[in-house]
Amino acid sequence: MGGRSWMYTKALVDGFAEHAQLVGICDRNAGRLKLAADRIAAAGGGDVPAYPAEQFEQMVARTKPDVVVITTGPDVTHADYACRAMELGCDVISEKPMTVSADLCRRILAARQRTGRSLRVTFNYRYSPPRSQVKRLLDAGAIGEVLSVDFTWMLDTRHGADYFRRWHRRRENSGSLLVHKATHHFDLVNWWLGDRPADVFARGRRAFYTPRTADALGLKRRGERCHGCPEAAACPFYLDLAASAGLRTLYLDCEQYDGYFRDRCVFAEEIDIWDHMALNVRYRRGALLNYMLTAHSPWEGYRIAFNGTTGRLEHQACENTYINGDGSVPGELEKGKVSITLIEQFSRPRQIEVEVGAGGHGGGDPVLLADLLHPAPPADPLNRRADHRDGTYSIMIGIAAAASIDSGEVVAIDDLLGDAPV
Repeated sequence: MGGRSWMYTKALVDGFAEHAQLVGICDRNAGRLKLAADRIAAAGGGDVPAYPAEQFEQMVARTKPDVVVITTGPDVTHADYACRAMELGCDVISEKPMTVSADLCRRILAARQRTGRSLRVTFNYRYSPPRSQVKRLLDAGAIGEVLSVDFTWMLDTRHGADYFRRWHRRRENSGSLLVHKATHHFDLVNWWLGDRPADVFARGRRAFYTPRTADALGLKRRGERCHGCPEAAACPFYLDLAASAGLRTLYLDCEQYDGYFRDRCVFAEEIDIWDHMALNVRYRRGALLNYMLTAHSPWEGYRIAFNGTTGRLEHQACENTYINGDGSVPGELEKGKVSITLIEQFSRPRQIEVEVGAGGHGGGDPVLLADLLHPAPPADPLNRRADHRDGTYSIMIGIAAAASIDSGEVVAIDDLLGDAPV
């Protein structure tokens, strides 16, 4: 019942109440669980039964859901709930990433095969109008066969820093940003190309969110967390949980139940994820992807270019910056700062009129919800509905990249998956 859950609970009790019913909610934090139950009741959802995490199986037995929606954090917990839900006879809708390691991925795939249940992963970026537009152009052969892709994603120092405050800062929880965040980006490329990755070589460093950076900023007396930190007035990364109603009620007021701090220092020594990463991916049909993720950029957004046999397609977008749970719309596109450029061989660049949509993640969230929750969703000619296979190959690029950073070697994805039933 953290920041991401409200998108689903609100949709179930509001926009899609005539098609679907929210029959139960579950969380390990008693305060957050009550907060969610009260919020659902206020939205017209009635008194939805609320269960602590250790009663997940009782919840399923009593409420008999058709589908379990997983929005838990840390990401490493997704596998336990996905496997148990399928074993109890439920289909699963999982927030990205599907899980964080090859072992847990194989476990999920085995459970899905054993139970025959379905598992969908909510890749809302696929549903964003401009990204769907790019897919249509590539599928129509606008640049012929795609031979290579150059993709750079920037997280700014507001949004990017937030991953270094929370549980994401530990690889054991999130798999690093190569899994937690980049799974979106890798899934887009997999989907745009209609292909699966073969192997990965990567490099990564933590060189910005470090004690050395804090020292250079003169932050010598920093504490474990922002709340009560002696350097609060001087630190440009200070997060005031008490100043935001959303962050205060969701996190600060709920610390007493589980001791989770939402605002740990971004410069702590214990952090073991990278803040900038670069990798090369070879796809099965031969296309090459160069990808870079930076978590300390002055602006938020991405640039991508597809090089084909008959031309080049370029796409750029600037996204709004946000802190998860602060009430702002996540991943909303900046008006007038989205472009698609087609450059056909022996021709001048041509600007394509960009399709736009309102809502989170570039307008993808509301379209995704309609596809998930409506009993008769619209046709899906772009194949945007992501299943366990899509969930697998999106995370396996990041998992293989992390293994490559550790070893200095090229890592084959099939070697990590083994005989898993993808």
